Amino acid sequence: MEVRLDGKVAVVTGGSRGIGQATAALMLASGAEGVVITSRKPDNLEQARKELVETGAEPDRLEAMAARADDPEDARRTIGATIDRFGSCDILVNNAGTNPAPGPLVTVDLGALDKTWAVNQRGPLLWCQQAVTQWMADHGGAIVNVSSVGGLRPAPILGAYNISKAALAHFTHQLAMELAPVVRVNAVAPGVVKTRLAGSLWEGREEEASKGHPLGRLGEPDDIARAIVFLASDAASWITGVVLPVDGGVLGASGSAIS
Repeated sequence: MEVRLDGKVAVVTGGSRGIGQATAALMLASGAEGVVITSRKPDNLEQARKELVETGAEPDRLEAMAARADDPEDARRTIGATIDRFGSCDILVNNAGTNPAPGPLVTVDLGALDKTWAVNQRGPLLWCQQAVTQWMADHGGAIVNVSSVGGLRPAPILGAYNISKAALAHFTHQLAMELAPVVRVNAVAPGVVKTRLAGSLWEGREEEASKGHPLGRLGEPDDIARAIVFLASDAASWITGVVLPVDGGVLGASGSAIS
């Protein structure tokens, strides 16, 4: 089965590297009419755009727009600009995330915790509100949130982050119920993926970290991108409200309950 996005227009937050950049590349390769990537740092966006074009993306189908994931005005402006530029906003991928608050919850820095929850929980709501009100409510669409295996089970060190991702998983269930049947809402829950954000979990100890995954390796950004593109495509037209672990077997092969 070939998964295609022909004629679709997508916005990918946090699209300047890692999972977001890989998702944008695969969407364009899958025929998307247009893809808009966002990041708060213009320099990172320009570098990502350059890399995407160098690896085959057609420049006229790709836009890079500086926007903060937790800023409601940036969300409103970016969704509106996407519709003006490409004529629609059919897919939203809430990929932007942060984790400045590692450590035990009882000693967590509250300012860092507020930042974590603002980006990882409140941010996706802001972008969903704009995508739905400006386009999807009248035309349909698909939303894919990037949660985490850490949001489906507790783990040491990353408590504040994991809680934010657990909230995002439940947000996915809730919004899927509210927006059906017009808009589908799903999420992926990655295990440890070789990205900069997850660097503290694997850099310098990749072999050891891989042993925690039944399939014997860490995830690559493309592993997650393929799941995102599938859930955003018409191939998943009868799927909504799902939080799909893409984790090398961490949850499923261990018999853990899945939210």
